[in-house]
Amino acid sequence: MKLEGLVAIITGAGRNIGEDTAMLFAAEGAKVAVVDMDQVAGDRVAAQISAAGGVACGFVANVAIEADVQQLIQNIVAKWGRVDILINNAAITDNKTILDISKEEWDKVLAVTLTGPFLVAKYAAIQMVAQGWGGKIVNVASTSGFFGRPRAIAYTAAKGGVVNLTRSMAVQLGPHNIRVNCVVPNKIGSPVGKQEFDPSRPVLNLRGRTGVPADMAKALLFLVSDDSDFVVGNALFVDGGTSVILPGGA
Repeated sequence: MKLEGLVAIITGAGRNIGEDTAMLFAAEGAKVAVVDMDQVAGDRVAAQISAAGGVACGFVANVAIEADVQQLIQNIVAKWGRVDILINNAAITDNKTILDISKEEWDKVLAVTLTGPFLVAKYAAIQMVAQGWGGKIVNVASTSGFFGRPRAIAYTAAKGGVVNLTRSMAVQLGPHNIRVNCVVPNKIGSPVGKQEFDPSRPVLNLRGRTGVPADMAKALLFLVSDDSDFVVGNALFVDGGTSVILPGGA
């Protein structure tokens, strides 16, 4: 197993990409902190992992609130004694244009989708440095962070920020043996903030099918395993080739 004995934190793990990633990491031997604002959803995923023979626990935290994040890391360390892997997956979107979004809406999206990854990475990295053996952090970006869109202005700005946050984190944490990368999905599973997955949702890519959460989970497993030991500060596109054929494909 690729992650045996390691402790992995996954935010937004109560559904979609986070859920599949939690299940896969647990199957590969990790103890998984299933972090979600929805306690019922998080506990459900943790229970599924336990029923399958894995180790997991649900944790409730608002990644946009510094005190919540600090307490989250403390609780995980108190339970399992270490932090080895962080997947910054939690995000919300706005589906607004610059002409109709309010500052309150803008602030909320930036708080969760950009400040959240910064805060969780900061306190997870502090723990990783204190442990002395390093770790792996992967931020979930989006093709929306590389192209303009006719709708969503705060989300595109936040996801663009996540990409360069990743690069600076890679530079600053590399000396501590903490590898940082990001993944760049496009229309994988259900839309951000929605439960329903419509497999007939129109997509334009080079694979001729809609992306599913398992596609992302496998890419994330690669980036946190020793298979990717020489991959640092990278933005790995997991978009079926959308970005190479269509500007604005987000």
